[in-house]
Amino acid sequence: MRIAGLQKFSMIDYDDKICAVVFTQGCNLFCPYCHNPKLVPMLSEDALLVEEEVLGFLQSRVNKLDGVVITGGEPLLQKNLIPFVEKLKQMGYLVKLDTNGVRPDLLENILKLNILDYVAMDIKTALDKYEQVVKVKVAPETVIKSIQLIKDSAINHEFRTTLVDGLISEEDIYSLVNYIPKGSSYYLQNFQPSEHLDSSYKNRAGFSDERMEHLKYRLQEKKINFRLR
Repeated sequence: MRIAGLQKFSMIDYDDKICAVVFTQGCNLFCPYCHNPKLVPMLSEDALLVEEEVLGFLQSRVNKLDGVVITGGEPLLQKNLIPFVEKLKQMGYLVKLDTNGVRPDLLENILKLNILDYVAMDIKTALDKYEQVVKVKVAPETVIKSIQLIKDSAINHEFRTTLVDGLISEEDIYSLVNYIPKGSSYYLQNFQPSEHLDSSYKNRAGFSDERMEHLKYRLQEKKINFRLR
Protein backbone atom coordinates (compact mmCIF):
# COMPACT_ATOMS: atom_id res chain seq x y z
CA MET A 1 0.00 0.00 0.00
CA ARG A 2 0.98 3.62 -0.46
CA ILE A 3 1.30 4.66 3.19
CA ALA A 4 2.17 8.28 3.91
CA GLY A 5 1.89 8.29 7.69
CA LEU A 6 1.41 6.27 10.84
CA GLN A 7 -0.02 7.58 14.09
CA LYS A 8 1.14 5.04 16.61
CA PHE A 9 -1.42 5.76 19.31
CA SER A 10 -4.89 7.29 19.36
CA MET A 11 -7.87 7.20 21.67
CA ILE A 12 -10.18 9.35 19.52
CA ASP A 13 -10.19 7.82 16.02
CA TYR A 14 -12.05 4.61 16.87
CA ASP A 15 -14.75 5.03 19.49
CA ASP A 16 -13.90 3.31 22.80
CA LYS A 17 -10.82 1.70 21.25
CA ILE A 18 -7.09 2.27 21.60
CA CYS A 19 -5.78 2.24 18.07
CA ALA A 20 -3.09 3.13 15.57
CA VAL A 21 -3.95 5.13 12.45
CA VAL A 22 -2.57 4.35 9.00
CA PHE A 23 -2.76 7.21 6.48
CA THR A 24 -2.88 6.22 2.83
CA GLN A 25 -1.65 8.46 0.01
CA GLY A 26 -3.90 9.73 -2.77
CA CYS A 27 -7.52 10.87 -3.02
CA ASN A 28 -10.08 11.13 -5.82
CA LEU A 29 -11.75 14.22 -4.33
CA PHE A 30 -10.46 17.76 -3.84
CA CYS A 31 -12.51 19.11 -0.95
CA PRO A 32 -11.09 22.58 -0.23
CA TYR A 33 -11.45 22.16 3.55
CA CYS A 34 -9.56 18.84 3.63
CA HIS A 35 -7.34 18.86 6.72
CA ASN A 36 -4.92 16.31 5.26
CA PRO A 37 -3.91 18.18 2.08
CA LYS A 38 -0.55 16.42 1.78
CA LEU A 39 -2.39 13.10 1.40
CA VAL A 40 -4.35 14.16 -1.69
CA PRO A 41 -1.68 14.17 -4.46
CA MET A 42 0.32 11.11 -5.43
CA LEU A 43 3.86 11.30 -4.04
CA SER A 44 7.01 9.56 -5.18
CA GLU A 45 7.80 6.21 -3.59
CA ASP A 46 10.70 7.61 -1.57
CA ALA A 47 8.25 9.88 0.29
CA LEU A 48 6.22 6.91 1.55
CA LEU A 49 6.61 4.55 4.47
CA VAL A 50 7.63 0.95 3.87
CA GLU A 51 4.58 -1.27 4.29
CA GLU A 52 6.57 -4.10 5.88
CA GLU A 53 7.92 -1.72 8.51
CA VAL A 54 4.43 -0.46 9.33
CA LEU A 55 3.19 -4.04 9.68
CA GLY A 56 6.22 -4.85 11.81
CA PHE A 57 5.38 -2.06 14.22
CA LEU A 58 1.75 -3.14 14.40
CA GLN A 59 2.84 -6.72 15.07
CA SER A 60 4.89 -5.42 17.99
CA ARG A 61 1.80 -3.72 19.45
CA VAL A 62 -0.47 -6.77 19.42
CA ASN A 63 -2.34 -7.02 22.75
CA LYS A 64 -1.47 -3.37 23.47
CA LEU A 65 -3.69 -1.81 20.81
CA ASP A 66 -7.29 -2.79 20.12
CA GLY A 67 -7.49 -1.81 16.49
CA VAL A 68 -6.17 -0.06 13.41
CA VAL A 69 -7.88 2.77 11.54
CA ILE A 70 -7.14 3.02 7.82
CA THR A 71 -7.77 6.51 6.53
CA GLY A 72 -6.45 8.87 3.89
CA GLY A 73 -6.60 10.19 1.36
CA GLU A 74 -9.03 7.56 0.14
CA PRO A 75 -8.01 4.04 1.24
CA LEU A 76 -10.24 2.27 -1.30
CA LEU A 77 -7.94 3.50 -4.08
CA GLN A 78 -5.13 1.32 -2.71
CA LYS A 79 -4.62 -1.79 -4.83
CA ASN A 80 -3.32 -3.81 -1.88
CA LEU A 81 -5.88 -2.66 0.68
CA ILE A 82 -7.57 -6.04 1.05
CA PRO A 83 -4.33 -8.02 1.62
CA PHE A 84 -3.24 -5.36 4.11
CA VAL A 85 -6.49 -5.64 6.07
CA GLU A 86 -6.25 -9.43 6.01
CA LYS A 87 -2.79 -9.21 7.58
CA LEU A 88 -4.16 -6.97 10.32
CA LYS A 89 -6.98 -9.42 10.99
CA GLN A 90 -4.46 -12.27 11.21
CA MET A 91 -2.76 -10.29 14.00
CA GLY A 92 -6.11 -10.08 15.79
CA TYR A 93 -6.83 -6.40 15.25
CA LEU A 94 -10.18 -4.73 14.86
CA VAL A 95 -10.09 -2.72 11.62
CA LYS A 96 -11.91 0.52 10.91
CA LEU A 97 -12.05 1.95 7.38
CA ASP A 98 -12.66 5.62 6.57
CA THR A 99 -14.02 6.32 3.09
CA ASN A 100 -15.61 9.08 1.03
CA GLY A 101 -18.00 6.54 -0.50
CA VAL A 102 -17.77 7.65 -4.13
CA ARG A 103 -16.45 4.28 -5.34
CA PRO A 104 -19.21 1.82 -4.36
CA ASP A 105 -17.67 -0.84 -6.61
CA LEU A 106 -14.49 -0.91 -4.52
CA LEU A 107 -16.45 -0.61 -1.30
CA GLU A 108 -18.60 -3.59 -2.21
CA ASN A 109 -15.51 -5.70 -2.93
CA ILE A 110 -14.16 -5.32 0.60
CA LEU A 111 -17.49 -5.37 2.43
CA LYS A 112 -18.44 -8.76 1.02
CA LEU A 113 -15.28 -10.29 2.49
CA ASN A 114 -16.47 -9.47 6.02
CA ILE A 115 -12.99 -8.41 7.16
CA LEU A 116 -13.90 -4.95 8.44
CA ASP A 117 -15.20 -4.21 11.91
CA TYR A 118 -16.25 -0.59 11.41
CA VAL A 119 -16.82 1.73 8.45
CA ALA A 120 -17.03 5.53 8.59
CA MET A 121 -18.32 7.25 5.46
CA ASP A 122 -18.19 10.97 4.82
CA ILE A 123 -21.26 12.45 3.18
CA LYS A 124 -20.03 15.80 1.96
CA THR A 125 -23.25 17.74 1.31
CA ALA A 126 -26.67 17.56 -0.33
CA LEU A 127 -26.45 15.18 -3.26
CA ASP A 128 -27.29 17.82 -5.86
CA LYS A 129 -24.39 20.00 -4.64
CA TYR A 130 -21.61 17.41 -4.46
CA GLU A 131 -19.57 18.77 -7.34
CA GLN A 132 -19.50 22.23 -5.76
CA VAL A 133 -17.84 20.80 -2.65
CA VAL A 134 -15.60 17.99 -3.92
CA LYS A 135 -14.53 19.73 -7.16
CA VAL A 136 -15.04 16.65 -9.34
CA LYS A 137 -18.13 15.10 -10.92
CA VAL A 138 -19.86 12.62 -8.63
CA ALA A 139 -23.09 10.91 -9.65
CA PRO A 140 -25.55 11.09 -6.72
CA GLU A 141 -26.47 7.43 -7.20
CA THR A 142 -22.91 6.36 -6.34
CA VAL A 143 -23.18 7.99 -2.93
CA ILE A 144 -26.61 6.49 -2.36
CA LYS A 145 -25.35 3.04 -3.34
CA SER A 146 -22.44 3.24 -0.89
CA ILE A 147 -24.80 4.23 1.91
CA GLN A 148 -27.01 1.24 1.10
CA LEU A 149 -24.06 -1.14 0.85
CA ILE A 150 -22.85 -0.12 4.30
CA LYS A 151 -26.33 -0.43 5.78
CA ASP A 152 -26.87 -3.87 4.24
CA SER A 153 -23.46 -5.14 5.36
CA ALA A 154 -24.55 -5.17 9.03
CA ILE A 155 -21.04 -3.94 9.91
CA ASN A 156 -20.84 -1.32 12.66
CA HIS A 157 -20.72 2.03 10.93
CA GLU A 158 -21.29 5.75 10.98
CA PHE A 159 -21.98 8.50 8.48
CA ARG A 160 -20.62 11.99 9.03
CA THR A 161 -20.61 15.49 7.57
CA THR A 162 -18.26 18.40 8.23
CA LEU A 163 -20.00 21.72 8.79
CA VAL A 164 -18.20 24.56 6.99
CA ASP A 165 -19.80 27.99 7.16
CA GLY A 166 -20.41 29.37 3.67
CA LEU A 167 -19.93 26.01 1.98
CA ILE A 168 -22.58 23.80 3.58
CA SER A 169 -25.95 25.06 4.77
CA GLU A 170 -28.58 23.81 7.18
CA GLU A 171 -30.80 23.09 4.19
CA ASP A 172 -28.09 20.87 2.73
CA ILE A 173 -28.09 18.84 5.94
CA TYR A 174 -31.89 18.59 6.00
CA SER A 175 -31.73 17.30 2.43
CA LEU A 176 -29.07 14.65 2.89
CA VAL A 177 -30.40 13.21 6.17
CA ASN A 178 -33.22 11.72 4.14
CA TYR A 179 -30.65 9.18 2.93
CA ILE A 180 -29.35 8.23 6.38
CA PRO A 181 -30.75 4.77 7.18
CA LYS A 182 -32.81 4.38 10.33
CA GLY A 183 -30.64 3.06 13.13
CA SER A 184 -27.39 4.36 11.62
CA SER A 185 -25.27 6.83 13.56
CA TYR A 186 -24.83 10.23 11.93
CA TYR A 187 -22.13 12.61 13.18
CA LEU A 188 -21.97 16.33 12.51
CA GLN A 189 -18.38 17.56 12.77
CA ASN A 190 -17.92 21.29 13.15
CA PHE A 191 -15.14 22.61 10.92
CA GLN A 192 -11.92 23.62 12.67
CA PRO A 193 -9.47 25.79 10.70
CA SER A 194 -5.97 24.36 10.39
CA GLU A 195 -3.98 23.40 7.29
CA HIS A 196 -6.25 22.83 4.29
CA LEU A 197 -6.13 21.94 0.61
CA ASP A 198 -7.34 25.47 -0.11
CA SER A 199 -5.22 27.72 2.11
CA SER A 200 -7.98 30.36 2.24
CA TYR A 201 -9.95 28.00 4.47
CA LYS A 202 -7.66 28.95 7.34
CA ASN A 203 -9.92 31.99 7.57
CA ARG A 204 -13.18 30.03 7.44
CA ALA A 205 -15.24 28.93 10.42
CA GLY A 206 -17.62 26.19 11.40
CA PHE A 207 -21.21 26.74 12.47
CA SER A 208 -21.88 29.12 15.36
CA ASP A 209 -23.28 27.75 18.62
CA GLU A 210 -26.64 29.28 17.72
CA ARG A 211 -26.73 27.57 14.31
CA MET A 212 -25.67 24.27 15.86
CA GLU A 213 -28.51 24.47 18.37
CA HIS A 214 -31.03 25.24 15.63
CA LEU A 215 -29.70 22.37 13.52
CA LYS A 216 -29.87 20.07 16.52
CA TYR A 217 -33.49 21.04 17.16
CA ARG A 218 -34.53 20.44 13.55
CA LEU A 219 -32.82 17.05 13.38
CA GLN A 220 -34.44 15.97 16.63
CA GLU A 221 -37.78 16.80 15.00
CA LYS A 222 -36.85 14.47 12.14
CA LYS A 223 -35.92 11.76 14.69
CA ILE A 224 -32.43 11.37 13.21
CA ASN A 225 -29.94 9.41 15.32
CA PHE A 226 -27.25 12.07 15.20
CA ARG A 227 -24.39 13.27 17.40
CA LEU A 228 -22.27 16.39 17.47
CA ARG A 229 -18.48 16.25 17.39
